[in-house]
Amino acid sequence: MPRAAAALPTPTTGPQPAARPGPLGRLARLTFRHRRRTVLAWLLVLVLAGVLSSTLGGGFRADYSAPGSDSRAAQQLLEARFPARSGTTVDLVVAGKGPVTAPAVRGEVRALLAQLGDQPHVVSVDDPYTTPGSLSPDARTLLATLHLDLANPVDVPVQESRRMLDLARSSPLADRPGVTVALGGDSVAQAEQGAIGSEGIGITAAALILLLTFGSVVAAGLPILVAIAGLAVSALLTGLLVAVVDAPDWSTSLATMMGIGIGIDYALLMVTRFREWRAVGLDPEQATVATLDTAGRSVLVAGSTVLVSMFGLFAMGLSFMRGAALVTILAVFVVLAASVTLFPALLGFLGAHVDRLRLPVGRRREAHVAVGGHIEAGRSWLAWSRLVQRHRIVATLGGVALLLALASPFLGVRFGFPDAGNNRVDTSTRQAYDLLSDGFGPGSNGPLLLVAQLPPGGSTSTLTTLRARIADVPGVAAVSEPQVNPAGDTAVLTVVPTTGPQDGRTETLVHRLRDTTIPAGTRGTGTTVHVGGVPATAIDTTVNIARRIPLLIGGVVLLSMLLLLVAFRSLAVALKAAAMNLLSVAAAYGVVALVLDGGWAGRLVGIDTASPLPAFVPVLMFAVLFGLSMDYEVFLVSRMREVWTRTGDNGRAIVDGLAGTGRVITAAAAIMVAVFAAFVPSPDIVLKVIGIGMASAILIDATVVRMLLVPAVMHLLGRANWWMPAWLGRRLPQLHVEGRPEVHLPAQRSPEPAQARTG
Repeated sequence: MPRAAAALPTPTTGPQPAARPGPLGRLARLTFRHRRRTVLAWLLVLVLAGVLSSTLGGGFRADYSAPGSDSRAAQQLLEARFPARSGTTVDLVVAGKGPVTAPAVRGEVRALLAQLGDQPHVVSVDDPYTTPGSLSPDARTLLATLHLDLANPVDVPVQESRRMLDLARSSPLADRPGVTVALGGDSVAQAEQGAIGSEGIGITAAALILLLTFGSVVAAGLPILVAIAGLAVSALLTGLLVAVVDAPDWSTSLATMMGIGIGIDYALLMVTRFREWRAVGLDPEQATVATLDTAGRSVLVAGSTVLVSMFGLFAMGLSFMRGAALVTILAVFVVLAASVTLFPALLGFLGAHVDRLRLPVGRRREAHVAVGGHIEAGRSWLAWSRLVQRHRIVATLGGVALLLALASPFLGVRFGFPDAGNNRVDTSTRQAYDLLSDGFGPGSNGPLLLVAQLPPGGSTSTLTTLRARIADVPGVAAVSEPQVNPAGDTAVLTVVPTTGPQDGRTETLVHRLRDTTIPAGTRGTGTTVHVGGVPATAIDTTVNIARRIPLLIGGVVLLSMLLLLVAFRSLAVALKAAAMNLLSVAAAYGVVALVLDGGWAGRLVGIDTASPLPAFVPVLMFAVLFGLSMDYEVFLVSRMREVWTRTGDNGRAIVDGLAGTGRVITAAAAIMVAVFAAFVPSPDIVLKVIGIGMASAILIDATVVRMLLVPAVMHLLGRANWWMPAWLGRRLPQLHVEGRPEVHLPAQRSPEPAQARTG
């Protein structure tokens, strides 16, 4: 077996050769020497971004419908010609053991509706005692709808929704024995979710991990400072971005996860490298230049893979996905800028004291990976590297089998949009959902809206005939009378299915109405009818995403492979990385499907009912996770390539590379897992699922994939790992992602015998 460890070179005390750094090294030297100006520039950018955001910033908007779909056409027709029916609504549901038509109950219901109707943004209230279909057949449940003048529930101020909840809970009606009062609607659900301080939880957890990794407050604080600075600037700039681009409100949470995670990870890698350079005798400025000229290159390549993956979301053709991608790209870009400018400036202040304020526990650890290709790893990581080398076949088969087993639950996943029926049982929206299901049937929580464009003259005779046809269709519980807008050119019918909005039979009903019933009832009449509503929108969005997923996967994988091909000049590295990343993402999908099933795994994270998976979530996860997985691939393989280019020994390159980066990658992954896991307590199921998926994927990728499967497969491939056809090599640029550490090394004495330190 090739020798995997050599002692740190002992520097001489004589003059050191002048380094010839690349562009990043020169930038590091500039910001190091002008550190005060650099920090001041970042503070000015922060202030300027804050001023511009407060004066020019916009609000979040999201359209989840599929472009060109039937449900989208229905929504556009409503917004243009029937605005009274296109705004957001709040539902008041009252259920009693006796009839809710009793005079005393009726009086208290109308008194509560009068109070709710006086609240800001409420433009009209449907009287449940005169509006058809508002009373259940047994008269024990009623539904009153409040219409707001805001089209998007996100625009409804949270304090106003909470005021409505307080009015409902404190009303005499709620105190009446045997009567239950609940409010439903997306704006109410938003008010009940509250804030969990995920950002603070993630940063706190990251700080603890960094302290344990470095054992020094100063070394641990540097990544935190870089991440917070990048996050602050990008958060303010997001206000300017959403003024010109539609983006969902949850995109800030995604950008925060990414900004904190990769900001800390990149700075962690560079702090580790900086300490290594200091350990071989470079002064703070020289060590900073050398760090950016080596680890800085890996950071830029890793960040580029994340950006490439996020740009892949543009292939989905969905405005909300595009907006979320742009908000996240902005955060990643700002963090990268902070990593290569603010970080070296902070080293100008703190570099000489990077090991100060050490924790009073354990013994001091020296840098366990020396620069210049000489590795002095801890015994544990060297032992693990050699174990994987000896059992490469078992490690490969076992790793693949484990990933496939984790991915298997995804085969039974159910796509759709979670609704109030998936909320916590103690929330008002969940109670309203259950009361409606019990009183009116499960389909009342997801009615279909048939929006009709009438012929000249506004005749509704066709709709009257169509209504009778639809009422006879299996799966239809009720159909309302047509409601015509004041202009007389548009009408709306509400169709209540017998099944719930997440039931597969509701999807069958939508297809039957579109494909058979409506065409047969409107043929030759000049009336055009579109099927909309929440269930129809969910169906159309899922179909649209499924059609475009191959574009996303193909585009992201090919571009990422091309980037790795240029970076490492190896076909095997690029192909292997793509395959491993796909396995890693599939395993994360399986974990998400398992918790959404609502069984024991779901209850551990607060999901107690079987919930559908929004189709855009796995798409978003793929883009983010593929980029993050490439991060760890770059960190690991760049160190392997550094040894390979010096020794030409594949076995040594893999063993040394894994031993040298194992501690950094596991610490970086632990930080990412902590950041993403901080979103698991969120009451928003979409955020919860994203957090679960990201955290599990990073954990799987950094352990099973990077620490086991990648080195095992590379041992099996041998020298083929680094093969590149000559004709292709001549046409690709030389990035030298591993840098040129030898140009920064001080003059050395002969190395001493190899020794390993305890890791």
